[in-house]
Amino acid sequence: MLVLAAIPLGNPLDASDHLKEWIQKAPVIAAEDSRRFGRLCADLGLTYKAKLISFFEGNELERLDELLAIMESGQDLLVVTDAGMPGISDPGYRLARAAVERNIQIKVLPGPSAVTTALLLSGLPSDRFSFEGFPPRTSGARTTWFQGLAEEQRTFIFFEAPHRLLESLTDAERAIGSDRQAVICREMTKTYEETIRGSLLELREWAAAHEILGEITVVVHGFDPSTRTFSQADLVAAVVERESAGIARKEAIVEVAKALGLPKRAVFDAMVEHKSR
Repeated sequence: MLVLAAIPLGNPLDASDHLKEWIQKAPVIAAEDSRRFGRLCADLGLTYKAKLISFFEGNELERLDELLAIMESGQDLLVVTDAGMPGISDPGYRLARAAVERNIQIKVLPGPSAVTTALLLSGLPSDRFSFEGFPPRTSGARTTWFQGLAEEQRTFIFFEAPHRLLESLTDAERAIGSDRQAVICREMTKTYEETIRGSLLELREWAAAHEILGEITVVVHGFDPSTRTFSQADLVAAVVERESAGIARKEAIVEVAKALGLPKRAVFDAMVEHKSR
């Protein structure tokens, strides 16, 4: 069996009894960082007899066959990361996928998640949300990444390294807009936990004025389509583009209005005004 276990984000008291039981009884444990896992066990007053195997992003692919062989030999494998749930921007997904393909049973020990913890701390809409992982490291790719999220209507969440937070917020503000509401969640469940709420402009200014340390999760309010504005020229260009593709003007107006979430009359009036010039 493959057992994927949620690990406390920082406060050991968040460890479930189920997690403690598996740490003590698992024959093999794959840990992202053996030293951090050892500290967690010490904090929980636990001892383990398992064979401990290093399993992190850098060696995930080369470890797969070894870990699959362990489970196919009849032994259970417990997978733990430094914090949160395996497979969520941490090793675990590929192993779970391979286990499914080999009909190996999977068990999940639910518990702490930085994604959902930050979402609830943010106070932003939580009925629909997306998790985007880490932004690209280079500015150009990161700007393009944020541009792709500019009209995402769901609340979206991403992780960022503390030394890149200011750069990411700068690129996000440029691509999404200065007034978009967002929240920085830092060191969740730990002694110096901090939640900073405001517009992307305000968060960028905060990041520029502080030394950023610790684990960072950012939550951004989704795009509100009702705030979208189009110039008359935009509407005319969209209709003309469809007419060039062979679509009749009346149908083109209907298509543009539907695509942009506007009343048909608004697009029609723009075409009338354009024609009268």
